[in-house]
Amino acid sequence: MPLNKEAKEIANLIPVDAIVSPLEMLYKWEKEKPTQHYMSQPVKGEVRTFTWQQTAQLARKIAARLKSYNYPKGTRIAILGKNTAEWVISDLAITMAGYVSVPIFATAGHDTIKYVLEHAECPLLFIGKLDDNTAVKSVEIPNLITVGFPYDSIEASLSWDEFINIKPLSTSPVPDMNDIMTIIYTSGSTGQPKGVVHTYNTICWAARNSLTALSVSENDRIMSYLPLAHITERVLVELASFYSGLSLYFVESLETFTRDVKACQPTLFISVPRLWTKFQMGVLAKLPQKKLSFLLSIPFVGKKVAAKIREQMGLGSARLWASGSAPIAPATIEWFHKIGIDISEGWGMTENSAYGTSSVPFRTDKIGAIGKAYDGVDIRIAEDGEIQVSSPCNMIGYYKDQEKTSGVFTNDNYLRTGDKGKIDSDGYVYITGRLKDIFKTEKGKYVTPAPIESKLMENPIVEQVCVTGTNLPQPIALLVLSEEALKQSKDLITQSLQETLTQVNSNLESHQQLDRIIIFSEEWSIENDLLTPTLKVKRHVIEEKFKSVIEGSYNDNIVWNS
Repeated sequence: MPLNKEAKEIANLIPVDAIVSPLEMLYKWEKEKPTQHYMSQPVKGEVRTFTWQQTAQLARKIAARLKSYNYPKGTRIAILGKNTAEWVISDLAITMAGYVSVPIFATAGHDTIKYVLEHAECPLLFIGKLDDNTAVKSVEIPNLITVGFPYDSIEASLSWDEFINIKPLSTSPVPDMNDIMTIIYTSGSTGQPKGVVHTYNTICWAARNSLTALSVSENDRIMSYLPLAHITERVLVELASFYSGLSLYFVESLETFTRDVKACQPTLFISVPRLWTKFQMGVLAKLPQKKLSFLLSIPFVGKKVAAKIREQMGLGSARLWASGSAPIAPATIEWFHKIGIDISEGWGMTENSAYGTSSVPFRTDKIGAIGKAYDGVDIRIAEDGEIQVSSPCNMIGYYKDQEKTSGVFTNDNYLRTGDKGKIDSDGYVYITGRLKDIFKTEKGKYVTPAPIESKLMENPIVEQVCVTGTNLPQPIALLVLSEEALKQSKDLITQSLQETLTQVNSNLESHQQLDRIIIFSEEWSIENDLLTPTLKVKRHVIEEKFKSVIEGSYNDNIVWNS
């Protein structure tokens, strides 16, 4: 489809560093490189590819169909599903039609899906790939239109082919940058999710500036596999792809993850702590630590071994690796550094477009820090130790909740993050815990769990951990073992954890020292409601669910809870 005059004019007028809408960037690439690859979507072992022109054409068709319903400007349209090319195209189309995009985590349960759809008053829901469609099938909302992406087993009132069977939009709409672009509902580790409202200005400022901060260009390739409903993937992957013109690759399934990463050969790779730990365990399952350490210590051989490991992971072409969403153990970063993977931590929240700090470029002397504030972001530490942030990418508020909006901003408009931290003389920020996670023991002493949890995670057999102890004589640790650890005998595991307990306690003040470690056989997961969709531990849910275990009497320091 030839570009209309309007799109050509827009594409010619965009300055290199301008903060413009994703649509204007779409028109730019549609004009400048219409047949160039943009997205790759594997389906049943085959790959569907989308050029910039094809992407724009599909977005125009979806936008035309959406506008045919005559919804008022600013109507909220929801997307529920795993990351796919259609997810991105639908997101573009929603904005092209003048509506507001409302993403929902693919792992969301019935109550969350229903709450978001009703709270945001969404008349239409796009449904994509799901591991289990039971939750969405059970949601009954009068007059809700559902549109299924083109994958097997998706049930919806309209199929993808039916929905896009329409003449594409003939214009190239450009939104007002002060308009609301999206409402992103937080994962709700406590209570109902809050709808974080971002305008085009707020969220696009972060996406555009990330290109400079992370040296992203159109030559880059990136995997999109962390939830697009999460702010980090939305800003630093999806939106950043529009501003840079890079190539996006998707994953077909968990089983094909390694295959799909190798097919992409990403130059940028973002993950979360739990997945980095799983990658580490995967390497050690094939090459035990003692043998790996020996091989890495041999000149020339060590470099070849490290390169081979990176290649087998599909990360042989990567130049930047990052971790976010939750703290990653310094020991894990140090382990990956030895095989040539320098994981840079970053920090941000849904409320500030995931654009707070970055540890790029990587520095070994700053392992443990979440990095320095990005340019344009001002970070300060309040009297109570809270990290507070001011920047152009802060949200404009919580949807339909002025009380919570007022409570989360200071009088001088800094965002209260709820994270406790410190800043060193070089400007690097360290998180020391969450203010709401700090608890008081029976002795009236306060304990901050995060640093203790980080130390426990340095033992590679520990996959998940939660330090708790409200009103107990001493804090305790609840943990789940890695899959590889479970192949060992109970005696070996007990011995390893006893050594870890002794080591950790030796560096803690007396009131912080752990009384015991309780090992859980059941994995904490999204499905059993013990993890958020971004794989953070739901501390308060765990404390409530396992209250009797936590408050039980035990004779041993290492306890197996069957």
